[in-house]
Amino acid sequence: MLKVLSQSHLPILERSYSDISGTVMGFDFGEKRIGVAIGETLLKTAHANTTIDAEVNGVRFHAIEQLIKEWKPSLLIVGLPTYMDGSEHLLTQLSKKFAQRLEGRFNLPVMMIDERLSSAEASQQLSEAGIKGREQKEKIDAVAAQVILQSYFDSVQQT
Repeated sequence: MLKVLSQSHLPILERSYSDISGTVMGFDFGEKRIGVAIGETLLKTAHANTTIDAEVNGVRFHAIEQLIKEWKPSLLIVGLPTYMDGSEHLLTQLSKKFAQRLEGRFNLPVMMIDERLSSAEASQQLSEAGIKGREQKEKIDAVAAQVILQSYFDSVQQT
């Protein structure tokens, strides 16, 4: 618990919470939809949960609050979108702001993970499961959140 408190002064991109245990919730932030995934540090496996299909922040954060009450996560992971060369764009800034709002509203540790190619990987996984084209739209954000959260678990396993 001390590490969580000592990390709060660091910029959100410099934080690391590899020693946290319990449920972890991952987010694929988008301007129209937010994908949500759930995982457990013991199993180190992420699962797509839901997609919050709303553009109004009040609606989004109410839905997130309900998920947090249900799952009681000890850590929140937010995907950090960048161009392939690592440079930032508009969604990068919006995702950082979203991560900071999560931390402020729910008083939980938040970490950001590189999410380059997560949507492409999610689309490939859905295609391999027989879900193609327009059928993917309602599932792709939650699966992208799963990819993001799984990349967190994979990075923790390597440390």
